[in-house]
Amino acid sequence: MIQFLWGGMSLPENVAVLGAVGLVLARWLPPGVRRPTTVAAGAVVAMSTVVLVVVGLRWQLVPVLVVAAVMLSLAVPALVRRRDGRPAWRARWWLALPGTVVCLGLIATGPAAVWALPVPVFPRPSGQFTVGTSVLQWTDPDRPETATPAPDDRRTVVVQLWYPAHPNAAGAERARYAGRTAHEAHVVFGALADYLGVPGFLFDGAADARTRSVPDAAVADTGGRFPIVLFSPGLGGVRTQNTAWAEELASRGYVVVGVDHPYDSAAVVLTDGTIVRTLVAATGDDAEDERRANGWTAVRAADLSFVLTQMGRLDRGEIRGPLTGRLDTDRAAVTGHSVGGAAALLAARREARFAAVIDIDGAPRDPDPRPFHQPVLALSQPVDPAVNPTYLPALTRVLNLSTETGYLLVVPGSAHATFTDAPLYLPPVPSLVGTLGRTDALRMTTATTVAFLDATLRNAPGDLAARLTAYGELTVY
Repeated sequence: MIQFLWGGMSLPENVAVLGAVGLVLARWLPPGVRRPTTVAAGAVVAMSTVVLVVVGLRWQLVPVLVVAAVMLSLAVPALVRRRDGRPAWRARWWLALPGTVVCLGLIATGPAAVWALPVPVFPRPSGQFTVGTSVLQWTDPDRPETATPAPDDRRTVVVQLWYPAHPNAAGAERARYAGRTAHEAHVVFGALADYLGVPGFLFDGAADARTRSVPDAAVADTGGRFPIVLFSPGLGGVRTQNTAWAEELASRGYVVVGVDHPYDSAAVVLTDGTIVRTLVAATGDDAEDERRANGWTAVRAADLSFVLTQMGRLDRGEIRGPLTGRLDTDRAAVTGHSVGGAAALLAARREARFAAVIDIDGAPRDPDPRPFHQPVLALSQPVDPAVNPTYLPALTRVLNLSTETGYLLVVPGSAHATFTDAPLYLPPVPSLVGTLGRTDALRMTTATTVAFLDATLRNAPGDLAARLTAYGELTVY
């Protein structure tokens, strides 16, 4: 549906709200305009409801339409005239007044819910390239799947590429946000809702969203070989959780590879339609939970190394994909959010092929910390040592172990989800998404990570520390 700036609602939704308000307020209008106002408002609500049912009725509008239906049922007897010309039935003012207030309050919940849980509108990437996207599935024949008892089961990952595309793709239909199909998108967001313990319908808007990428678009014919940025999502997270960030990087000439980690990601839909749900769950035993988290991190780190190997094969044409001959695997960064950031750090320590590391608000989970030789950028929300006394010391220890320069940037006003797409579709509650706003949060994440990647993978001139300092409190190691 076409979205309008006011309230993020479509024209039929706005009309339905105004019609419902008209039905509620008609009771208080002068007798001469009461009847035509009620008839007009009822007709408006009826027509807009039909349109909404056809194009897709959002759950946020249900209270509005329920109030409208109740008011219509009460208005019909009031419009019928007795022989003396008076209405057949009309509510007393002392009963109608509180009813009016309640009904207006219920109607207001519709636009308020649309504002709090909107269909995300992805920002237009600012780089020179149109963005293409493609989803691939790879199986590692040398690595058993430890999450299942089947001895012949091998580790399979699903990856999504965002890459510079040919300009001719600019007008094509854009990709869905959380899946290749509407069914996959709703499966993924339904699983995320289950993982978070909230009703699935709250994410219907996000599941229906379109991004700025074009599915399977032809690769750009300029730009040479592109640097690679691998991304691992947070615990239970999915490959698309940082799509706005990935699209911005791709528009600037990077190839971003988001990784779904089966049995860890909330839900992974394989190419044959199989749905692999998460096995991640807390046990209540802190020591056991720590052991399990370290195990998940190690599996993710191995996934990231395998994906980098596959990207090399893709570049050489040994496996099918859209980027043969266009990938620079010598300029590959490994990144991640939350436990994905921990996996990125571990993968870099184990894997010298990675040239740079970005840890986005992730506590290290390496049971055997040792020196590694890549520059590191760690982005963090402000953390109170009294609440989490181990996070910053552990992160500082890892940064000090690197033989290259490390940067820790603490971003004021950020929260854990600030660094993801969540500000685009979650309520702007500071504890959830910070106080940077729906779009400023994305601009901050992009600006800081692009500055670091340009400096480390492209040898861009300039003072990296000065660029980062503009966004928070910086410590250089």
